[in-house]
Amino acid sequence: MNILILGSGGREHALAWAVKQNPKCDRLIVAPGNAGIAQIAECASFDIENGAEVVDFASENAIDFVIVGPEAPLAVGVADRLREAGFLTFGPSEAAARLESSKSFTKEICVAANAPTAGYGHFTDAEAAKAHIRENGAPIVVKADGLAAGKGVIVAMDEQTALDAIDDMFGGAFGGAGAEVVIEEFMEGEEASLFVLVDGEEVLSVGTAQDHKRVGEGDTGLNTGGMGAYSPAPVLSAEIEAKAMEEIVKPTMRVMKERGMPYQGVLYAGLMIKDGEPRLVEYNVRFGDPECQVLMMRLGAQALDLMQAVAEGRLVEAQVNWADDHAMTVVMAANGYPGSYEKGTEIKGLGDLPSDSMNYVFHAGTKAEGAAVLASGGRVLNVTARGASLQEARDRAYAMVEGVDWPGGFYRKDIGWRAL
Repeated sequence: MNILILGSGGREHALAWAVKQNPKCDRLIVAPGNAGIAQIAECASFDIENGAEVVDFASENAIDFVIVGPEAPLAVGVADRLREAGFLTFGPSEAAARLESSKSFTKEICVAANAPTAGYGHFTDAEAAKAHIRENGAPIVVKADGLAAGKGVIVAMDEQTALDAIDDMFGGAFGGAGAEVVIEEFMEGEEASLFVLVDGEEVLSVGTAQDHKRVGEGDTGLNTGGMGAYSPAPVLSAEIEAKAMEEIVKPTMRVMKERGMPYQGVLYAGLMIKDGEPRLVEYNVRFGDPECQVLMMRLGAQALDLMQAVAEGRLVEAQVNWADDHAMTVVMAANGYPGSYEKGTEIKGLGDLPSDSMNYVFHAGTKAEGAAVLASGGRVLNVTARGASLQEARDRAYAMVEGVDWPGGFYRKDIGWRAL
């Protein structure tokens, strides 16, 4: 098969790494890719949010299967254009992708599905939003309604922070994503992620993970796109996972189908778990980042077979074969992230690190300049390892981190602390 993966981050490097291990993969192209991806696949440059350009490229390169990595192309209907042109595609339609691209849409669907989630208000006016905050007090959660690259969520522990967030969002801090806001009750508990494959009819759970959203150790500081993750998530026991599938995921998928927008792709359910009861925090319509990195590390070559089964509508035949193992990824980010940070600093030592089915450095924000690897984003590397236990995976991952020579970056030293 000739396979095209859209995206340029750590998630796409992990997807490419897993796909490449499957003997079905003859040719692998990633667009636009990054310095790490270029070591295992061809990279191509075109606008991945322009459906016509994607279709043209897929036609010219005799592509058999397209895997859409990030949310932005899905939100603008790239998967629809590909399917209309006859390409086998992994990723939901523009209509179904609203589960991520509109927080208020997701809340409406949850109400219709009777899926347990936080109480909320939806606002298009700053003063009304502030009145709601004053009425309900803190802690409270303020979310930009649209896509904000994982950063449009403010967990406000005091009222002033929440009011400031309203000013920021309506003032354009998150662009068009913040033209509407959703304000939610603060949910207590422990957060974890459940990943589910859906082919429009069938649903199949493909693993759990837990990530660390905050930039500082002890889960303090600003929210980021994720500073590290591990899989499986001990807090998401088999019983809680089954409950989440029956009470949250399956009813949501039923309502989506009833409304004429059946879901096809991977569904990421962010869950808050307290006293054994899961409630939905959010849906994402693609693999999480950096959770994808630990899932792919554990799934390996079968990831391609599973994604193909979804795209071909035969998930009923599929099953996931899990090894009894654990994986952890540690994010190395540019100094200053998630605020302003310097780009272009050189990263050394990567060539001396192990690179196999147990240890791998996925690139998230890098570019090659000659033989040098330079940082080109906020989250730059995902140093990932597997082990028989989470402690073993952690020890391996941090041993590799020590081998990266990059004064321009930093990382959290406590990834996995909740489980360990």
